[in-house]
Amino acid sequence: MLPSDGSFNFDFSERPLTHRVVLVAGGTGGLGSATAALLARDGATVVAGYLGDRERAQALKRALEARYSTAIHLIEGDIADPQVRLRYVETADTIGDGLYGLVCFAGDPARVKFEDVTDSDLHDSMQKNYIAPLLLAREAATRMQNRSVEGSIVLLSTMQAVAVFESSINYAAPKTALIQAARIMAKQYGGPGGIRVNVVAPGVNRAGMALKSIESGKYGFYIEQGIIPRFGRPEDVARVVRLLLEPDNYITGQVITVDGGLTLRRDRG
Repeated sequence: MLPSDGSFNFDFSERPLTHRVVLVAGGTGGLGSATAALLARDGATVVAGYLGDRERAQALKRALEARYSTAIHLIEGDIADPQVRLRYVETADTIGDGLYGLVCFAGDPARVKFEDVTDSDLHDSMQKNYIAPLLLAREAATRMQNRSVEGSIVLLSTMQAVAVFESSINYAAPKTALIQAARIMAKQYGGPGGIRVNVVAPGVNRAGMALKSIESGKYGFYIEQGIIPRFGRPEDVARVVRLLLEPDNYITGQVITVDGGLTLRRDRG
């Protein structure tokens, strides 16, 4: 439908994340650092949480501050600890106008074959891949609601939670639960001026442990058989996260699979 005045003057905001405070848990890893860089480039105030590699975190801070002339705030700790989750959110909420967005990359691939999985393995995976991200999201949403502001939460799942892959139960099951939890939160916290909650599910990506698998040739079949045109890059995920964080975005309660079509064509050949 054409604009009523025929002007074609569409409303596309310029740098809509400028000065918005976004907490990126796992913000110094492969996917997290790319997202932190894109958000910083677009003017957001980034609070990057990291587990323990302080040298890498400081290097990221120096690089992004030099490149984009913006302050990057760092916070250390494991979000499996309730006190750390509280500290992450409290720190972000004291900066600028307070916490606007949360992105949670924290988790663990939990690569244990199902036939070898123990009770302890399952509990550990559930804690890292479901419970900790979920409760961090709740903490962030509560803080946003207390200030009666709109906000956006983006949780990270995996293509293994979207489609069935053998030997993925220990990792895929908690990540599948996280998707359903995000949908419930989107309904519970949504509405005018509320909080949007979405999930990004990456495929085989050149980051983290997947990069080692790519380099070993484990996933070469997907390229050789034309199942995907290339392996994913951290930038692919970062762009989708940025879209979901934009204040005027019209998406909530959804899962976006960033896998080049792998889950659609993985059984080809």
